[in-house]
Amino acid sequence: MNRRRALQLLAALGTTGLVAGCGTDDEGDPTATGSPIKIGLVAPESGSGRAIGEDIVNGFELYLATHGQRLGGHPVTLVKADEGDNAKTGQAAVNDLLKQGVLALTGVVNPTVMSGIRDIVEQARVPLIGSNASPVSLQSVVYIWRTSYVLDEPGRALGAYLKQRLPAGSRVLMIAPEGSSLDVMQGFRQGFGADDPRIAGEPVWTNPTANPGESTYVSDIRQALNRRPTAIFCHFSGTAAIQFIKQLRRYRPAYTGPIYAPGFLTEGSVLNEVSKVLLDDEDRLLPGPIQTVSNYSADLNNNANRIFASAYRKTYNVSPSTYAMASWDAAQVLDGAIGLAGANPTPQQVNLALGKVGQIDSPRGVWQFNQPRTPQQRWYLRTVQFDGRLLSNVMVNEIATLG
Repeated sequence: MNRRRALQLLAALGTTGLVAGCGTDDEGDPTATGSPIKIGLVAPESGSGRAIGEDIVNGFELYLATHGQRLGGHPVTLVKADEGDNAKTGQAAVNDLLKQGVLALTGVVNPTVMSGIRDIVEQARVPLIGSNASPVSLQSVVYIWRTSYVLDEPGRALGAYLKQRLPAGSRVLMIAPEGSSLDVMQGFRQGFGADDPRIAGEPVWTNPTANPGESTYVSDIRQALNRRPTAIFCHFSGTAAIQFIKQLRRYRPAYTGPIYAPGFLTEGSVLNEVSKVLLDDEDRLLPGPIQTVSNYSADLNNNANRIFASAYRKTYNVSPSTYAMASWDAAQVLDGAIGLAGANPTPQQVNLALGKVGQIDSPRGVWQFNQPRTPQQRWYLRTVQFDGRLLSNVMVNEIATLG
């Protein structure tokens, strides 16, 4: 999307002042001549993480398009690299971008990739503003910042919320893929209380495959339901989320209780793919609510979100996800930091400036970086219901501030 297309889009939105009103003073001046810079974006281009990667690319590119293709007053060339699906492919992508002289890096979907590139980024002294992957183990970093959240936080927020609201005698069953879900499950137990008798034993660990089939989770679900839960807490995303929801729904009416999860479970295209098993023959929601916790909901009522969500829907014909929002914010914090870093910024100067950007007026609500370089931010409870004619994640209320 070029600048002309961006201005046409903003005119359609009634927000033509946005280009001049956001970021540094130089951005609104078409004659501003900051030195050109390169930003490297790392995201998967195939496999199970492709959909999240597309959202990350969309969010960052939309910010550039609506801000004159500039960050901090400098014309930007966005250089993309495929992170692949493991640490080695991620390392190769980062090394390639560093050779091209990028001022900063962004993106990264897979937590394994984030852990695998940690030392490369720190040794190169080039800031990385990660917009998704944020494992708990990633600590004591200087050049890695994240605009998403630490992986145990959704579980902590939802666990603390449910602890106060589930009645005595409830039985909460935890189920998730083995290995990749450990941070989330531990966060939930921390928030709910590890010794709370309402937790129905240890989690049921499922096959961690990124491409599950139509019966991958059947035996695990049967094992889970044998414990007679009154509520289920799970952690699945993408294709795995689609298959888990479909396979769990086969066990109606044996289980019609609530399903709780981090927002991944119903994010992106998942709801469209599972709508048939969530609705009856008259397109009404079947019993058994699905509620998720996220740092973002596309229906949040604030000015930053009205601008972002409207632009995103008009450009991509879908509502924005938390992945796209976090990438938009990664561009926004880079915009501020590069502007603070001066006329000829170096990666080290940008990294220092990232600690000075202060509060971010984000579509998720105002947030700021904490000492570990992750957001201190609000968490929202969402429920799957109709928003007009569309099945959507509708915000119920704010349940926590973490970070």
